[in-house]
Order: sequence, then structure tokens, then C-alpha cells
Amino acid sequence: MTDDTQATLVSIGELARSTGLAVRTIRFYCDEGILDARRSVGGHRLFDAEPAVERVLLIKRLRALGLGLGSITEVLRGERSIAEVTAAESARLDVEIRTLAWRRACLRAVEDASPACRAERLALLAAAQDGGVAHDCLVRFWLRALAPIPAGDVDGWIYWNVPEPPGDPSVEEVVAYAELVAMVSDPELNRVVRRQYWRGPADRIREPRSLYGQIGDVMADVVPLVTDGVRPRGGDELDRFVDAHAGARGERDTRRFRAQLLNDATDSDHRIHRYWTLTEQLLGARITVGRAHNWVYRALVDSVEH
Repeated sequence: MTDDTQATLVSIGELARSTGLAVRTIRFYCDEGILDARRSVGGHRLFDAEPAVERVLLIKRLRALGLGLGSITEVLRGERSIAEVTAAESARLDVEIRTLAWRRACLRAVEDASPACRAERLALLAAAQDGGVAHDCLVRFWLRALAPIPAGDVDGWIYWNVPEPPGDPSVEEVVAYAELVAMVSDPELNRVVRRQYWRGPADRIREPRSLYGQIGDVMADVVPLVTDGVRPRGGDELDRFVDAHAGARGERDTRRFRAQLLNDATDSDHRIHRYWTLTEQLLGARITVGRAHNWVYRALVDSVEH
């Protein structure tokens, strides 16, 4: 070993002073296998000065960003780039921040409740303590309500009508979301919603997917009418709605059949209206299928009564 080579070696203490890290921290990195060291004749750790300083400073800077040793090791081994691990950490933090914001809103909601209502509020929020889990509950409810339509066919429907958990919810929003979750846990709501959507037992419908598609097209055309404040009325939208249901049952659009679609109707059920009221509170100005469906229902009632 030449003198020049010897000159490039530094002790663990010198490396610590050059990088601003504690000796024990550098020793830990060596033990973890992310920093290489040689051994002197006396058994002391020695490091190639320039690459060791660069490596330790990179570890220090990545640690300062909150990256774990697993991700740092992948960078040092060339398995992932710095851009990749920082993007992954950023995404993880987004989830964590949303989770903390949700928890904070839940805590404030309990705090803001009157003493007499606090126990009830606490029980309500306990069922929706995580926004992501709460959203999954709503999605599962609608997958059951829209069955036998395959899950992949209702993605757009769910995107439009099931509110995402607010990123930074207010007390009112987190309480509304929690109430939605509590409502969908009631099997009876599933029954009345299915009755409303399918206008009777779904197992009597010949081609549910075709009916689902046709009803979806009608609702898409009704949304602008609701937006513009057009009162429920007969016309193309209602005729197509009735035709779709008639065709799905091998029937024709007659006055008798329209009355049949109203048999045991659940459209006026207070739970359905409460569900969509809460949903609209979270979706803002968006017109939900609930409002569109109610528009068609009122038009259907009017066509039968007059």
C-alpha cells in the first residue's frame, strides 16, 4: 500500500467530523451493510475518504427527508432512483396526512357535540374512523344494490355517486360521512334501494346489464333537466325509462304497466332521501343519480295519475 493510498483513508472519527454524524450512527450504518469499511491492523474501521463522505452525506440527506433505511439501501444499491423513492414517500405521506386530517375532524366532532349527544356522536364516528375504510363500505353497499351487474361495469356509476372522503374534512363532512356508513350497514336500506332501482325483483329481469345501461343513459339525459330546474314531466326521458323496464320484462309500455312500476315503490322512503341528502352535502353541486331517479319517479307518478 502506497502513501497516496494511505492518505485517502480516514478513521470513523474523522468521517464523523466531516459529515456531522455521530460515530455510533456511522457504526450502525456499517453494521447494517450500507457503508463499507476496512479494518486497520489494530482492528479499527477505516474508510475511503471521498466516496465514504459522499455516501454518508447521501444517507444523511435522505434520512432528513424521512426515508427509511430500506428505501435508502435500494438507492445505494442502484435498485431504485432517488426520484422513485422520494415519489413513493410523498405518496405515503399523502395517505398519512389524509388519515390524520380525518382523525382530527372526528375528534373535533366529538368535542363539538353537546354533552347529551356526545356518546351517540362517538358511537357514530367509531364506525367510520378511517376515511378509506368508510369509502369501501359505501362502494360495497352499491355493488350489492346493483347486483347482478359486474363490479367492473359500475365503476363510472360509483365514481359519480359515491363521495370520496374529503382530504381535509370539516366536522360536518365527517359526521355526514359517518352517518352514510351507519345507514348502509342496515340490510333494510339495501332492500328498499334495490326495489327502487330495479322497480321490483331483479331476478325477473331478462337482461339486467342491458337494462342497467339503458337506465344509465336516461339518467344522464335527466341530469341537465334537474340542473336547469325543469319540473318532472312526461316526454322522451320518461318514455325511454318505461320502455327499458318493459323490454326487460317482455312487456309493453301501457298505463297498466306504468302503474305496475309503482307497486310497492320505495322512492319516498325517508332513508333513501336521507342517504342522497347526505351524499349531496359531500358532493356539492354535482347532480346525483338519486336526484335524477327521483325526477323520473315523479314524472312516472304524474303520468299514471293524469
